[in-house]
Amino acid sequence: MGPYIIIGFVVFIVLLAAAGFRIVPQSESFILERLGQYQATWQSGLHWKWPLIEKVAKRVSLKEQVVDFQPQPVITRDNVTMQIDTVVFFQITEPKLFAYEVARPLVAIENLTATTLRNIIGELELDETLTSRDVINSKMRIILDEVTDPWGIKVSRVEVKNILPPRDIQEAMEKQMRAERERRAAILTSEGKRESAIRIAEGDKRSAILRAEADKESQIRRAEGEAEAILQVQQATAEGLKLLNKAAPTEAILKLKSYEAFVKAADGKATKLIIPSEIQNLGSLLTSAAEMVKTTNEEANFTEVSEEE
Repeated sequence: MGPYIIIGFVVFIVLLAAAGFRIVPQSESFILERLGQYQATWQSGLHWKWPLIEKVAKRVSLKEQVVDFQPQPVITRDNVTMQIDTVVFFQITEPKLFAYEVARPLVAIENLTATTLRNIIGELELDETLTSRDVINSKMRIILDEVTDPWGIKVSRVEVKNILPPRDIQEAMEKQMRAERERRAAILTSEGKRESAIRIAEGDKRSAILRAEADKESQIRRAEGEAEAILQVQQATAEGLKLLNKAAPTEAILKLKSYEAFVKAADGKATKLIIPSEIQNLGSLLTSAAEMVKTTNEEANFTEVSEEE
C-alpha cells in the first residue's frame, strides 16, 4: 500500500497545483486575495495562485458600460415637477478601488445621478430645462466624474434621455407650438402673396414700358415715313417747277392750266365751288383762241395758193 499512497499523494499535489492556473480574458481584471487580504490585480494572460490560501475575490470588466436609470422626479426653479431619465457611460480604470472603496457601485452612481440632476434642474426654469440639455449633460458629467474618481470609475458621458413635463404643461406647450406654426405659416403666406404682387406689378410695369417703347418707335417710323413722303413730294414739285420755268409758258397757257385745275375741282364731287374772277373772261378767252385758230388757218391757205401760182 505504501507505493500507491505516495503515487496518489503526488497525483493530488499535481492536480491541486494545476488548479491554481487561471487565464484572465482580455478587457478583464481579477482581484487576488491571500487569506482574505488583497494580494494583486491580475491583467489579461496566464496566472497562478497558491491553492487553498489564495483566491480570486472579484472579476472586474474594463469595458465601457452603459447604465440607463429610471426617470427621476425633479422640480424646476419655477416649481414645475417633471420626470427626467438619464443614461450614464462609465469605465472602471482602477479595479482595486472599484472592489474595495465602494459597495454596490451602480446603486451609488444612480443615487448620485439623481441628486446631482435635482440640484442642476432646481437652478433652471422650465424653458431653460427644455433647451439646455447640453449644459445639463456637461455639468452632470463633471460632477459625477469628480465624485466617482476615488472609486476607480471614469464617467465619460452623461445624457439626458427624456424630459417629461406634466400633462397640462405638455398641452399648453403643444398649443403654443401650434400657434407659432400657424403664425409662421401666415407670415410665409403673406410674404408669398406680397412677392407675387410685386412680381406681377414689375411684369406689368415692364410690359407697359415695352408697349410705350414700341408705340414710340412706331410713331417715329411713321413720322419718318411721312417726312420722307413730304420731302419726295416737295422735291417732285420743285422739279416740276424747274421744268416749267425752263419751258417758259405764256400767260394764256398758265390761264388754261388754271382752268383745267378748276375743271378737276368741279368734277361733280364738290358741293361748293369758289369761282375765280378770271372765269369771267372765259368767253373772251375762247373768242381769242378761235380767232387765233382762224388766223392760223387763213395763213395756211394763203400759203398754199401762193405756192400753186
